Amino acid sequence: MGGCMSRKTGDFNPQKDLKDLTGKVAIVTGGNTGIGYHTVKFLARKGAKVYLGARNEVKAREAIAQLEQEGLGSGQVVWLQVNLADPQWAQMAAEDFLEKEKRLDILSAHFSQFVFTRVLLPLMIKTAKLPKSDVRIISVGSIAHTQKRAMNPYLKFEMLQDFNQEFASDFYPDWSRYSMTKLTAILFARELQKRLDEFEIPIISIPIHPGEVNTFGDRTPWPFLANIMMELFFMRPEAGSYTSCFAAASPLIEEFPEKYRYAYLEPVGHIGTLSPNALSVNLASQLWDTTEKILKDLKIELPLINP
Repeated sequence: MGGCMSRKTGDFNPQKDLKDLTGKVAIVTGGNTGIGYHTVKFLARKGAKVYLGARNEVKAREAIAQLEQEGLGSGQVVWLQVNLADPQWAQMAAEDFLEKEKRLDILSAHFSQFVFTRVLLPLMIKTAKLPKSDVRIISVGSIAHTQKRAMNPYLKFEMLQDFNQEFASDFYPDWSRYSMTKLTAILFARELQKRLDEFEIPIISIPIHPGEVNTFGDRTPWPFLANIMMELFFMRPEAGSYTSCFAAASPLIEEFPEKYRYAYLEPVGHIGTLSPNALSVNLASQLWDTTEKILKDLKIELPLINP
């Protein structure tokens, strides 16, 4: 296990290799468990005020208590109720945050981030105009975007029906659904970067693959066997958070923004290779435009992207 982990993480140390985040504000969704939990921990230890996004208050409070026990250094962790399962709830969560803070430097979201990010974006644009700002948006993708269903050369997102795919006939339906979810996360991140660049807004939008992390063994058809295999060959969630942390706060990204703009990061901080679908400008544009149309039909109006 140790050899596998060192091979994936190299010499990266989030305690030493992240920039000082004193005075910065971050949001990490799914922050009460797994990769999100450790991302919260390491950003807080560098001095950030981190909003731990989670649906359940009890679980969030338990996570915060555990984080405080492990030690947060000069940072602070605050619960933010975030439920991204419904776009209206996502909008409400973002609006709740906007009532609490005057800046947002880092947003790390693990799924269903379209509405949440768009509502927060005006504040992030405002933050990007401040002196010594370095605003980043991290979309947690996965190498699963290269799996069969997400590699379909005929894939399109032109209408609502294109999103409602049937997975029941697949060998492992949950994995197929997961691969499609992670493909859309990457497409969203890249399209967001393109639209930010059109207005010369200095925000970096980064999709990442955290590595093969032991976070979902219990959800496989063979949980006992899967957990044994994952313990042997997969990283633990703490090591799995390293690429999220790199994307959020590595000084290298601030120093070489052109290198990392449109990059897809793999452990730890290495630029990976995307599938043809993930690189598709047309698919990314379709996904964005159709999502906006669907939301408009739901009476959810999102702020425009402009300086």
